Amino acid sequence: MGLFSRLFSGMTKTREQISQTVEVQKEITEEFYESLEDALICADVGADISADLIKKLRQEVSFLEYKGTKDAYDLLKKIIARELLVKNPPEEFPPKPWTILVIGVNGVGKTTTIGKLAKEFRDDGKKVMLAAADTFRAGAIEQLKVWADRSGCDFVSQHEGADAASVVFDAMTAAKNRDTDVLIIDTAGRLHNKTNLMIELEKIVRVLKKANEYTPNEVLLVLDATTGQNAMNQAKVFNEAVPLTGFVITKLDGTAKGGIAINLTKTFGVPVQKIGVGEGIEDLQKFVPKDYVAAMLGDLA
Repeated sequence: MGLFSRLFSGMTKTREQISQTVEVQKEITEEFYESLEDALICADVGADISADLIKKLRQEVSFLEYKGTKDAYDLLKKIIARELLVKNPPEEFPPKPWTILVIGVNGVGKTTTIGKLAKEFRDDGKKVMLAAADTFRAGAIEQLKVWADRSGCDFVSQHEGADAASVVFDAMTAAKNRDTDVLIIDTAGRLHNKTNLMIELEKIVRVLKKANEYTPNEVLLVLDATTGQNAMNQAKVFNEAVPLTGFVITKLDGTAKGGIAINLTKTFGVPVQKIGVGEGIEDLQKFVPKDYVAAMLGDLA
C-alpha cells in the first residue's frame, strides 16, 4: 500500500464524519456553508478557525462566481492546504550534530516516533545517536535502547532517576566525538507534575546551547490525535516552556478528529512535520498538506 493509500485509509473515520455532516446539494446555499462549518468543527478544526475558513471560502466563491457545491468543496480543500503551508526548518545541517528534542506526555507514542525517525535518518545515510533523557518513566530507557538496536544507532543513557540534563550533556559530548550527524533526545512526559517537567526541559535546553548555540535545531511535540482538545492544551503548556518547531501527530487512523492538524498549525504557527497512520514503521509519514486535506475531506458525493 502506497503512502497516500495508507493516509487515505487511516483518515477514514474523520472523512466519514465530515461526509455525514455536510449537506449534499447541487446549489451553494446558506445551509451548505453552515454544514461545512459544522463538519470542520466536529473534526476538531476549532470553532474560530472553522469560521475563518468558511469566511474565506465565501469570499473566493463569490469572486470566482462558483455556483456548484462540488467546485466550492474542492476550493475549500485548496484553501485549507494553503493555510497549512507554514515555514519548515532548514534542511541544511549546521555544525554537527543536528539535534532534535522530542517532547510529549506519556502514552502518545513518543519513543516509537523517535525510533521511526531514527530509521529514516539511518536509511538516508546519516549517523544517528539516541539519548535516553526520559529517566523518570520506568522502562523508558530500555524501550529506547531496543529502538536504537533495531535501527543501528548509537545510544547514550544513565540509570533510571538520573539527572536528564546530565544525560544530554554526555550525549552531546559523545555525539561530537563520534562525528554524529543527528542526535535525537527522548524526554520525560510527566505533565501531571508540570512545574518539575518544565524546569527539566529548560535545563536541557540550556545544556544544549552551551555545547552548541544552534541547538536544539528542532523541538518536536508528539501528540495523540484521539485526545482532541487535550492535545491543544498540551501544545500550549509545552510551547510555553520550550518554543516548538514542529508537531508529530500520531494515531490519526483511530480518530474522527483529524482536523486537529489544522487547529494546531493555525493556533501556534508551527508546522506539522510528521503524521502517524498506523503502528508499522512505514506508517510515520511526512506531512503533505495537499494529501492530508484530500484524505480528510475526500470528494463531495
